[in-house]
Amino acid sequence: MAVSKETKGRKSADYGMDAPKVANRLLKWGLTSLGLGIALFVMNRTSNPQGGASMLSALGSMGVGFLLGYGVMVWSSRIGKMKMRDALLDGLSLRGDEKILDVGCGRGLLLIGAAKQLKTGKATGIDLWQNEDLSANSASETIANAKAEGVFDKVRVESGDARKLVYPDGNFDVIVSGTVIHNIPDRTGRERALREMLRVLKPGGQLAIFDIFKTSEYAKIFTSAGVASVTQSGWWLLWGIPGRIIRVVK
Repeated sequence: MAVSKETKGRKSADYGMDAPKVANRLLKWGLTSLGLGIALFVMNRTSNPQGGASMLSALGSMGVGFLLGYGVMVWSSRIGKMKMRDALLDGLSLRGDEKILDVGCGRGLLLIGAAKQLKTGKATGIDLWQNEDLSANSASETIANAKAEGVFDKVRVESGDARKLVYPDGNFDVIVSGTVIHNIPDRTGRERALREMLRVLKPGGQLAIFDIFKTSEYAKIFTSAGVASVTQSGWWLLWGIPGRIIRVVK
């Protein structure tokens, strides 16, 4: 897999901005609202100071709100999701010899975090590489991050669809996934992906998913599939949206 010039010499990992179009819109709207409010205030400070102040107050409040939303997106993408990753992986109590699959690995947040806990094990990441979900989402970015984190020899990166995994039954000891399954638009597709993950998981293996919006649906699907244990964490608030970690033991 070729690595771009921009990532070839990377010294530290970069796991990207989540929902970059949303973040950019919030920043643009915030700066535009503030700028317009200030401009109207300056234009009216002599002829209509009260009206100018009112417009500055209204537009300024809108602008600050948008910028706070942008700040939440940045914090979640740069700090919050790192905390979530650590909590999800710590709950697995990895020995170090596991065979791990990260479904929807993106730029390698969970994949590489898991690989750093491996000794003789191997971690495989698959994705469809959609840039609307994560900035500069690509296999080459994942590989660059793995090299920067010193785990390149412990990971494998492939293109793949969660709804049709190419691996044999019971192939992995552990499966992880982060904010991926909710992007599948129909319930049938989401259920197919979750059941595929169970299929390639060994009996007694662990599955841990962090996601937003539909975690209760996932829990019901896992329970109906007859798995040994299904638990949900408390709420995590990332990107201004509540999410949960679901843990399954097959």
